[in-house]
Amino acid sequence: MNYHIKNINNKNFKKFGDLISIKEKNYEEINKNTTNSFFDLANIQIEGDDKRVRLNIFEAKKRKFPLQINMLENHPYSSQVFLPFLNTTFLVLVAPISTKPNLDEIEIFKVTNGDGINFNPKVWHFPLISLDNAKYITVDKKDAKTNIEIYNFNKSEVFEINYE
Repeated sequence: MNYHIKNINNKNFKKFGDLISIKEKNYEEINKNTTNSFFDLANIQIEGDDKRVRLNIFEAKKRKFPLQINMLENHPYSSQVFLPFLNTTFLVLVAPISTKPNLDEIEIFKVTNGDGINFNPKVWHFPLISLDNAKYITVDKKDAKTNIEIYNFNKSEVFEINYE
């Protein structure tokens, strides 16, 4: 399989979730005009009876390429945010919501300039593909044990991606 890595934007990522960015966004000056606040950058969703949210920090290790793609996961009861602490680049490999991932509909996006993403609930995705050793803030449902579905590829479905 040969996939083209696309630069992410609000329009091409919309069916998978939100691009978290302050580019071209309005802000409100708060705290006696000492802070520009950009509100509502992502639609955080928590579903089910347990509505608790967790805020996490991931210390991601730089991925090595070619990278073997041998599984996808989704979070059926919440969205999931990946927001880097600093200006870094990462890749997002996703497939649309379905009972099992449709590997023919996989898309790969490059996220740059310290922007982040918020996956909608049930969107299939590969775990964080950081291009640097970097820290990320993540937000998702506190009950992580029931909020994950994993699809392990059979041997014929496994593929590799490259990034230069």
